[in-house]
Amino acid sequence: MAAAKNFKRGGIDPAGKANLGELAWFFLRLGTTAFGGPAAHLAMMEHEVVRRRRWLAREKFLDLLGAANLIPGPSSTELAIYLGYLCQGWRGLLVSGVCFIAPAMLIVLGFAWAYVRFGNLPQVTWLLYGVKPVVIAIILQALWQLGRTAVKNKFLGALALMGIILNFWGINLLVVLFGAGVLAGLWQGLGRGGAGNWKPLLLMLLAAGGFLAAASFATGLSFPGRVAFGLLPLFLFFVKVGSLVFGSGYVLLAFLQADLVGHWHWLTTTQLLDAIAVGQVTPGPVFTTATFIGYLLAGWPGALIATAGIFLPSFILVAVSSPLIPRLRQSAVAGAFLDGVIVASLALMAVVAWRLGREAVIDFPTAFLALGSAVLLLRFRLNSLWLVLGGAGSGLLIYALRTYAV
Repeated sequence: MAAAKNFKRGGIDPAGKANLGELAWFFLRLGTTAFGGPAAHLAMMEHEVVRRRRWLAREKFLDLLGAANLIPGPSSTELAIYLGYLCQGWRGLLVSGVCFIAPAMLIVLGFAWAYVRFGNLPQVTWLLYGVKPVVIAIILQALWQLGRTAVKNKFLGALALMGIILNFWGINLLVVLFGAGVLAGLWQGLGRGGAGNWKPLLLMLLAAGGFLAAASFATGLSFPGRVAFGLLPLFLFFVKVGSLVFGSGYVLLAFLQADLVGHWHWLTTTQLLDAIAVGQVTPGPVFTTATFIGYLLAGWPGALIATAGIFLPSFILVAVSSPLIPRLRQSAVAGAFLDGVIVASLALMAVVAWRLGREAVIDFPTAFLALGSAVLLLRFRLNSLWLVLGGAGSGLLIYALRTYAV
């Protein structure tokens, strides 16, 4: 495939390249079991794609991770789309993305149906109680493996540490990502010189600056007053959100609050918070929050329209940006910029792991699950799917024992 030829540095082994069936099965399974948000999804992909199946070299995985963090939309979904494109071109791009999104969408639809039917959310605390500590172990193991490859020198190590500190201080994630990239590019350029080394980086920064300016302008575009509900306005709204939102479900919440609740009054605040909660506690992309909202507003057609709208920009952005990644690596300065973005991405992932860990490891059983999962991953290289399923089963067992004891 032309896609495979484009990615020569640290690319895939043609003999081990996944076919469409393998891609479909892998991402269907991942979309059904990947609890824990983007950091957990990325960790599970690294475990399966790089170390277990060896479809991709770790260096190339890190390049794709950096690229996914530089474009708006859900980073884990975009990484899945990148991986599919690398393995099977356009067909792989579509298969991987759709198969990763579809299971989560169907699960969220089930929650939405129950919410409308019964007026509240089904209890999933017992499931998450067992799954969350397992997810923490998976994220930490992936951070260790990826960090050993990404932190190539002391300067990049310092950038990673700075990224962690700035993220804890609440600095905007785009500032952290682009700042680390620019500093790494300057370090490379000042160290080796040569005007030709700067051209790709300067062009890329101009393009990024133009995009961010346009995104900032578009973010402020909102119709004052109430807009009549319809499937077309619903679709266009979620296309806008999918084209502009960087970061977590909490960033998504700000967009949804401003228009759907504040300006248009399509939802109540309670409904919006419940929608965000469902996106956080179900497996797969957090952006399936749009599925829940679409169902509340217009049933099955609304759910499908909203889901298509919020994820469509990701497919387009990945398709457009994929050919640019190897070109960045052809320039020493632009390649250094990408290295800086990668270590900053891992720094953000580390902060997420810390925050999730404080919520996940809360007593002896959860500490035992986290430690046991880490041992099984590092010592026996157990498939992360079995760990997640084991954590869910353990949570159910603990819940049953405590209920019976009461």
